[in-house]
Amino acid sequence: MDQNTPRDETLIKPAQPARVALNVLALCFVLSVLGRGLGESFTVFLKPISESFGWDRAQVVSVYSLTWLAGGLTAPLVGRLFDRSGPPIVFSLGLLLLGCAFMIAAHAQYLWQFQISVGLCVGLGIALIGNVPNSILLGRWFGPRLPTAMAVIYSATGTGILVLLPMSQVLIDRIGWREAYQLFGAVALCLLAPLLLLPWRLFAAGSPHVVKRAETKLLENDWTLASAMRHHTFWALFCTFFFTAVAMYAITAQIVAYLIDAGFPPLQAATAWGFSGIVTVIGMLGVSTLDGIIGRRPSVLFSYGVSIVGIILLWLLQWYPNYWLLTGFVICFGSMIGSRGPLITATALKIFRGERVGTIYGTISVGSGLGSGLGSWSGGLIHDYAHSYNPLIVFALVNVVLGMIPFLVVPALRR
Repeated sequence: MDQNTPRDETLIKPAQPARVALNVLALCFVLSVLGRGLGESFTVFLKPISESFGWDRAQVVSVYSLTWLAGGLTAPLVGRLFDRSGPPIVFSLGLLLLGCAFMIAAHAQYLWQFQISVGLCVGLGIALIGNVPNSILLGRWFGPRLPTAMAVIYSATGTGILVLLPMSQVLIDRIGWREAYQLFGAVALCLLAPLLLLPWRLFAAGSPHVVKRAETKLLENDWTLASAMRHHTFWALFCTFFFTAVAMYAITAQIVAYLIDAGFPPLQAATAWGFSGIVTVIGMLGVSTLDGIIGRRPSVLFSYGVSIVGIILLWLLQWYPNYWLLTGFVICFGSMIGSRGPLITATALKIFRGERVGTIYGTISVGSGLGSGLGSWSGGLIHDYAHSYNPLIVFALVNVVLGMIPFLVVPALRR
């Protein structure tokens, strides 16, 4: 072997790209589980923090809103940073920011301190290890199979909920919410060293076959952010992300509190919602499989229909708090959380391919961040104003319908 051959190039033998691709997928999955799980854990911390300081629901939910708002608004910057600096810099900054943010939150005394640490900093940290960088990295390895790979990554939301929500409740009960936050921060910081030791030159290179195909297509059409924003499909995808996120996060921010108010014990409520993580994985893979069988548009519309059924079951739970309705809600609503994400991501990366795909996809993802922040914040305001969950559920249903409209009327999404 030539002494001057770069080390990473010698690692990619003809039989190895598939194995490396699976390693990259596993890495992205673990980072997504950590990011989404830590972000969603705030739904369990909501009540103890509110009770500790005597804040109303809208004030506390504003922290959760800022988490997803910050993640969405910074998505274009994350995509651009990924295009310029590569995955190790992006992922390392994400873990560092998450670790420091939770350490600070463990000692917070005022609402603005939570808004900056658990809100803005955690939101940016999640964005740095989340769907935008993961989708770009996986696109270099999976090519046409990207929807399936992204279904695995989006299912990390469910896995994170399944693992970290019940764990968060147990930690809060045993050591307190401040100590739980301190533990979260320590874990994130401890993961930095093993992350930096990974073979990043190999991971970032991509599959030779996929990269060659991408370079061929790049010669045919190389999008810029400006040209993409002049295309109606860009705004259709943006709106789908936005309205769907409004609907989902208006509810998810308060689900554990809702179940407790409906009469379920706190740990039982957190565990029940945590089990949505199992059905989320099934839903993600199921909808992606349907995409290959019946097509993208029918699969997406099916997912919206199941989400609507889940929201109706949640509405019935306040009058009939039984395990049958709870199970139906967790299965229907939980299985469809983010189920459209892999298909929308694959659509965006296929249409707007080119050297600036990270920036373009990141900008489309702003819709999701804006919707997440607006949805959860509006949900808290609606609850405080109406002293009822009914207007909140109507608000969510309206936005679900608005989210599916682009797939009914936009030509590029109907095909």
